[in-house]
Formats: sequence, structure tokens, C-alpha cells
Amino acid sequence: MKKNFSHLNSAGEARMVNVGAKPVQRRRAVATGKLVCQPGTIRALKRNALPKGDVLTVAQIAGIQAAKRTSELVPLCHPLGLSCVEVTFKVRVTAIEIFCMAETSAQTGVEMEALTGVSVAALTLYDMCKAVDKTMRIENIRVTKKIKE
Repeated sequence: MKKNFSHLNSAGEARMVNVGAKPVQRRRAVATGKLVCQPGTIRALKRNALPKGDVLTVAQIAGIQAAKRTSELVPLCHPLGLSCVEVTFKVRVTAIEIFCMAETSAQTGVEMEALTGVSVAALTLYDMCKAVDKTMRIENIRVTKKIKE
């Protein structure tokens, strides 16, 4: 049984899916992930005592910028005009939970933008904390909500 893949043409070559016939709809996606770290790292973050400065603000800006550039980073991803991107954090005792909400009015969804925002925010947090914590790990990046109106 031959399977049809949306990102391959009839010759088996990669292609961007044509979404031209789909209606423009308001779309929203939320993705989450977390950076697991030592309690001492969290304490230093809360005291703004990490060597690279204001970790959460830098990671927030990095996540927003990344979501805006998703089509440049992920092959075959449609470039979207985003109407909103929000990156937020919940600081726990041994982790930083990361949330990214992306929104657009378009013919295709914004899951990849939300996932990219979370991923780059997590990488930025990791980079900014690595001098004080060699045990960190990024976990459980996933889409948690997808809305089409």
C-alpha cells in the first residue's frame, strides 16, 4: 500500500504544501517545555545572581524572535504573519516551565511557531545557566493547545 505524504510530490521530492485553497482563519497554538536544573540554580536566578544577567528576559525575547523566524529555521514551513507571540515562565524549585502562545490569521496553523519559541527559549535558558549547572536538561517540549476559529 503506497502512502501519500503531504510534503512530497509525485516524484518523491520535497515540497511545501499548497494551502492556497484553505480559508484564512484565526489560529492559536500553545506549546510548553521545561528546563530541569538544580535548586541552587533556581535560587541564583531568583536573586538575579547568574553570571549572564537577566536570564528570563533574554530567554523571553529569544523565544519571541525565534517564533517569528520559524519558516527560516524549519524547512517547508510556511512564513506566517504572527499577530501575537507570548513567552512566559513558571519558576519551580527544580525547573523552569516554559510556555509559548502564537497567534495568526492564516491558512495554516501556528504549532511550529509555538514549538520553536519554546525550544529557543529553553536553549537560551540553558546557555545562560550552564556556567553554574552542568546537570541541566531540556524536557517535554510539546503542543498543548491548538485552536482554529
